[in-house]
Formats: sequence, structure tokens, C-alpha cells
Amino acid sequence: MNKIISAITAAVIALPFINTANTQAISFPMKGTLKSESAIVVNLDVNSVVHEKNADTKQSPGPLVNIMTAVVCLENCSNLNEEVTVHEDVYQYLYETEYQSDLRWANILNEDVLTVSDLLYAMMLTSSMEASETIAYHIGDGNTENFVKMMNNKAKEIGLDDTHFTNATGMYDEQQYTTARDMATLTEYALSVPLFETIATTYTYNPSVPNPQNHKSHEEWIWTHSNSMMDPNGNDYYSGAKGIKTANLEMGGRSIVAMASRDGNKYLSVLLKSPLTDADGDTAFYHITDCTDVFNWAFRHFSYQTILASTAEVGELPVSLANGNDYVLARPKEDISLLWYDEIDTATISKDKIKWYQDSLQAPVAKDEPLGKVTLEYSGEELGTVELVAVSDVERSSSKYNIYAAKMFRKSSWFKRALAVSGILCGLYVLICIYSYAVFKRRKKPLKPMYAVPKVDKSSAGKRKPRERK
Repeated sequence: MNKIISAITAAVIALPFINTANTQAISFPMKGTLKSESAIVVNLDVNSVVHEKNADTKQSPGPLVNIMTAVVCLENCSNLNEEVTVHEDVYQYLYETEYQSDLRWANILNEDVLTVSDLLYAMMLTSSMEASETIAYHIGDGNTENFVKMMNNKAKEIGLDDTHFTNATGMYDEQQYTTARDMATLTEYALSVPLFETIATTYTYNPSVPNPQNHKSHEEWIWTHSNSMMDPNGNDYYSGAKGIKTANLEMGGRSIVAMASRDGNKYLSVLLKSPLTDADGDTAFYHITDCTDVFNWAFRHFSYQTILASTAEVGELPVSLANGNDYVLARPKEDISLLWYDEIDTATISKDKIKWYQDSLQAPVAKDEPLGKVTLEYSGEELGTVELVAVSDVERSSSKYNIYAAKMFRKSSWFKRALAVSGILCGLYVLICIYSYAVFKRRKKPLKPMYAVPKVDKSSAGKRKPRERK
């Protein structure tokens, strides 16, 4: 089990509702040993790596570079039916290479006229040196070096950080390298380019332009795909296998990029640098046997399994002011299905890492209201996350809410403002009362006596006549 856990490195899928932006890679271990030095196996339906071996080790790609040659051509040629005249002097320098056994030809002769589409078929099916160099010369405006620059610019654009091209043919050059991971990324990109898959997965092709001067029997001028897994009459035939490219280099061994589909599942396999010979020195094609083994393993051991049902209760949150239970249960928004390896129990997938949007809730809570997210993990590696929602409604208790509202009013800003306003008004009232009392006291003060006794005329008082007696 420790061996299995230590091998975990590439993403197991999650369906669209799972956030896979931070998904880690999980590489499941294969029984048996691959002869190829580097390998990577990808489920194309969900873009998920299920196995890898030295996937980031730099290797010589050989004619696998034709995948990039085709991509640059398809994206920069507006008319694939344009006829191009083949000139031998464009690729004549290859006759002097020290790696003569690496050369591949498609019986394209000097002055043959072929469409750009014809040249692409010749290159992808047979690794034709004539075709790849002619394409590079034509698309590079008469300069193959310009075309190689376009190849490297495209590699940078799509994130091939460990890949560098020096030619469009795949001839050995120590400065030309790639990795299994980069080659898988390139191939997945290429499959999105219109016509690439059609060309790369065709088994036989007859050029559209006859060229009777060099090819007397046009019907016999047929190019056959170098992937023997596509040959229905061959020993290597594999039902459902398609293309995409093979490579053979004296200094780089045998390599292959191939697809296979069965029962609604599609896998891409990249295998780099398998030995050219066996232990006895006899010619061997381990890249084909390795490719067959990884496809058999993937189709046999992987299936979609429900890891977490939408009805499963995975946690709860406290709810205040609730009428009844003071909590709400949470469930996944939808069923979670993963492409999973049948020799590893899904019960070992952790579902305990939950991040709530709030620590607690206040009633009412509506059914299916978003509550948080749960992260699925296997052996410490994240598989993905899914949103959690409320299992049911939680109604609010009127009595609890009224008590709560009364308590909260005393703590509210409105209550504080009311107290402040009341204080100010009371103060004003007291001031008015004091002022009014002072005015009242002043108006009620008694008058002085001098203003209360009438005045007497002293001069007339002395002349008063005596009263007569009778």
C-alpha cells in the first residue's frame, strides 16, 4: 500500500461541477515493467493523467516533432488544396547525415506536385523527410529556419517548457528534446486543431495529385501509417487504436504517441525511448508492446464510480432562532463521480476537509442554500472540491426571534442614538425650566412703600377753617 501511495501524482477527474483548478496528479501504479524510459497515459474524456513514468525526463523526440510541424502548417496555411512543387535540393542535405537509418521516405520525387494536404498525410503516416522539409520550406517562406522558429514560438505559447525544436523532420540533434508530459500536452492541443485528427489517424492514403511522369500507377502510390496497431491483418492489431505518430532513432530509440477508444472511454499514450533491440540483439518493437499493455491496463482497471452521492450528509452547521432542531445538515450539490482505479478502495478517499462559508447561521435557512465546500483527498493529495448545500428548510421561531430582537435592540445603534437624543432633549427641557423660573421670580417682586401712600399738600393743611359750634 505504501508503494501505491508514494506513486500518487496525477489528476483523477471530477465532473464539471467539481473545481479542478487545484487538482493534484495521481499516477496509479501498473503491474509489470514498461521498456520505454518515459511514459504518460491520459484519459482524454476528462483530461486526466492516470499513469506516468519519468514524464518530465528530457528525451529525443525523433519524428514525433512532426506533430508540431503539422500544427504550425495547419494554423498558417489558408489553403490546404494549394499545390506545391517538391524540390529535392530542399532536403538534399539529409543524404549526408551520419544517421542514414533514421531517414524515412514516402517515394516523393523531385518535381512531384502535391497539395499541402497530401504532404501532411505523407509526413504524419510515414515520417516522410521529403514532405516535412517541403512543408517547412513552403510555410517558412522559403526558409526552414523561419519555420523552426514558428515551431518554438508555438511550443512556448502552449506551455511546452521542456521542449525545444531544431528541425521539422525529427532528425537527431542533441539540442532537440521534449518530455512525455510535453508531448502529451502538444498532442492534446493538436487534436483540437481542425483536420489534424483526421490526418493523424488515417491508416492509408492515396495522394490527390497523380504525377504520372514519376508514378506510372497512381493507385499503387499509397502511404500507410507506421503504427502497426492499426493494421487489421497484423499481429500488433489493437481494436480501437488510432495513429498518431511513431518515431525511430538510432540515438533515441523507438517512441509512439497513440490513441485508443473502447466502451466510451478514450486514452492517449505517450511512450518515449524504448530499446531498438532485445537482450539477444534482435530487432524489437517494445514501444508497440508497451502501448498495448498500457491500453489494456487502463481499459481493464478504470471506471467511473460515485465517490460521494448527493444524498449523503457530510456535515452540519449550528442554526440560531430555529423552530425545532438548532442545526442544518449539508450535502453535496450533485453526485460526485470520479474515474477511479479498481484496486484502490474509494473508502480511502477523505471527505472530511470542509470549509464553511459561515461558522453559524440564523434561521430561516432555505433548502439547497449554499453552505460551504468539501475537498476530496487521497493520501494527502487533492482530487477536487464540490459545493455543499442545505438538506432541508429550517424555519424561524417567532418567540425566539422576539426575545432576540428585544435583546439586540438594546445593543443596536438606533437604541444608542435614541438615548443620546433623549438626553439632549431632557437637558434642553431643564434649561428651559430654569430660565422660565428665573423670569417668573423677577416679575413677582413687591413694590416699595413710597409708591403705596398718597401725597399730602402741606400748605393747604395749615389754613383749614375751624369747625363751627352750634
